[in-house]
Amino acid sequence: MPKTSARLLSLLSLLQARRDWPGALLAERLGVSPRTVRRDVGRLRELGYPVAAFKGPDGGYRLDAGTRLPPLLFDDGQAVALAVALRTAAATGAAVREDAARALATVRQVMPARLRHRVDTLRVTAVEPAARPHPPVDGTLLMTLSAAVHAGEVLRFDYASASPPRRVEPHRLVSRDGRWYLVAFDLDRADWRVFRADRITPRSPTGPRFAPREVPGGDVAAFVTGRFRGADGSGEWPCRGEVILDLPATTVARHAHDAVVEELGPGRCRLVTGSWSWTALAAGIGRFDAAVEVVGPRELKDAFALLAHRYARAAAGPPGA
Repeated sequence: MPKTSARLLSLLSLLQARRDWPGALLAERLGVSPRTVRRDVGRLRELGYPVAAFKGPDGGYRLDAGTRLPPLLFDDGQAVALAVALRTAAATGAAVREDAARALATVRQVMPARLRHRVDTLRVTAVEPAARPHPPVDGTLLMTLSAAVHAGEVLRFDYASASPPRRVEPHRLVSRDGRWYLVAFDLDRADWRVFRADRITPRSPTGPRFAPREVPGGDVAAFVTGRFRGADGSGEWPCRGEVILDLPATTVARHAHDAVVEELGPGRCRLVTGSWSWTALAAGIGRFDAAVEVVGPRELKDAFALLAHRYARAAAGPPGA
């Protein structure tokens, strides 16, 4: 490779590594004179890289955003991380699968053989329930919602399950189980809400700026988890009970998710878990297919009795069968 071309690639790599580079420090790192750095910066500009100069005692250069995306340089770790992110992009539920595939093909084509082999050995499959596939979310919509969050502007939108239009202070865009959600403070209801992104149709323009609020509890992930559990954001299930199972703790723990499992001895363990309702909790415990001793509360025992009655009737079948 010609010496000048190699130096241009080194200069570009340095400019991508940090925002501001004093000219003298660039010259020192490249082993050339400040005049040569100025000439090389001019060559990069001719190639479409928006290199801006800044003045001052340590005047130098920075790589700014331009009107188009120029070629980029990545080190080995960045290239592999980018390829992994592109390969797993389909699992986010965003409608970028085709674009991600094309971008991955572009990155892979210019990778050294050693890196290409590492990427090719990665196989990712996004599994969704066949009965309820998640609808894809348009990437433009996600960018619109994200922009409103970043700008701190009131967002107006039509929501599939509500009328009239909603007015919210958008707080955070989150992804959970392949779906995208907008966490926001609903101005008309004076309360926090979690909206499915695929049901949102934004209205323009956005509203005035607002002073950011703190999500209840201060943790967005815990707040969203709590809302999905039917709680008020505390992260606790509305129904929680304790049982003893005739199974080893190691067996139960593999399928207990966020429950608490305690070993009581060979083949026995204590399970403290929760659910939406008492019947759902009892049915969930029944999936372990083992003898159950209910420690409490009374509502959980009643739920087991109710399910036992229902299952007995189901086993007997209709009268006269």
